[in-house]
Amino acid sequence: LRYPAVCAVRGRTESEKCQYVIHGGKTPNNELSDKIYVMGIVCKPSKKITFKCTEKELVGDVPEARYGHTINTVHSRGKSMSVIFGGRSYIPLGQRTTEKWNSVVDCMPHVFLVDFEFGCCTSYILPELQDGLSFHVSIARNDTIYILGGHSLENNIRPPNLYRLKIDLPLGSPAVSCTILPGGISVSSALVTQTGDKEFVMVGGY
Repeated sequence: LRYPAVCAVRGRTESEKCQYVIHGGKTPNNELSDKIYVMGIVCKPSKKITFKCTEKELVGDVPEARYGHTINTVHSRGKSMSVIFGGRSYIPLGQRTTEKWNSVVDCMPHVFLVDFEFGCCTSYILPELQDGLSFHVSIARNDTIYILGGHSLENNIRPPNLYRLKIDLPLGSPAVSCTILPGGISVSSALVTQTGDKEFVMVGGY
């Protein structure tokens, strides 16, 4: 897959292994994938380390096939969920023409919460998120995700936005809220990594 969204899911204790969630992307045949996988390390008795990759089936508001999006894992009240946002997809079949069969459009700015324990997915529409964004940067810390920059294909702009998504996971339905923060920058296709509890480093991009 090209341009998939990948995130690490770490266990609650040091003894639990780290797993990786992989969603979407383009295939070598330029097709888009809506599949979602969980990959982890398997230690065999021979001490040979291999990877095990399992496809996950979801029900509910399953996100469409896409690329250029992000996926993060949040932790709240002892529970964990994955969050999918943004990206691009092909125009719907009913709107395609011969000349524009493989044309891509921004995905709707919906926030998808994925519960792997129960295999269900729910989408949320937030008034602060008006434009579909692709190739943005997103970072997660505890129950909060920060979304920075990105490219809007419809308007051909890189808005200097910085969003804060807060995910609360009580016993009932999750609560998702969004706040627009100052200090955003106009960037897309950058790379970001966490270097400390409250410190992140971003390099590259447009």
